[in-house]
Amino acid sequence: MRGLEASLGISKTEIGASIKRSLASGIAIKDRNTNRPNPNRRNLRDFITYGLKFVFPAKPGPMQRGLPTAFAAPVLKESLHSAGSLIHVWPYARGYEMGQSIEPLFKTVPEAAEKDERLYAYLALVDAIRLGNQREANLAANLLKERLG
Repeated sequence: MRGLEASLGISKTEIGASIKRSLASGIAIKDRNTNRPNPNRRNLRDFITYGLKFVFPAKPGPMQRGLPTAFAAPVLKESLHSAGSLIHVWPYARGYEMGQSIEPLFKTVPEAAEKDERLYAYLALVDAIRLGNQREANLAANLLKERLG
């Protein structure tokens, strides 16, 4: 848990509670040999694809400086070209782009994404699902499915 705490900026208490919720909901399962929690990839993918936008809806906010997310993030930047020039960003003082702000899933997301490129890609895909219309959300969901296996 200490590694997660350091890399994500989330307290051990919050991580422990999250693991308990994940086990209770079936998003995670305990390994039979080690008794450690592991993600249930199919259930996690289904929750992100079909349920997350209802639990954590994303509403574009005011223009702010931040870290690009959704289709402005590196993982999706070349996948779809928008007719508009506005991008979505997580508000972040050390951010390098101006865009319409999107509240991240947790306050430490920009810092964690800046440290870990793979995590950044996953979180940007999640935001694309939360924000996108059906075509965009489907593209992000398919890329997420490829990455999760």
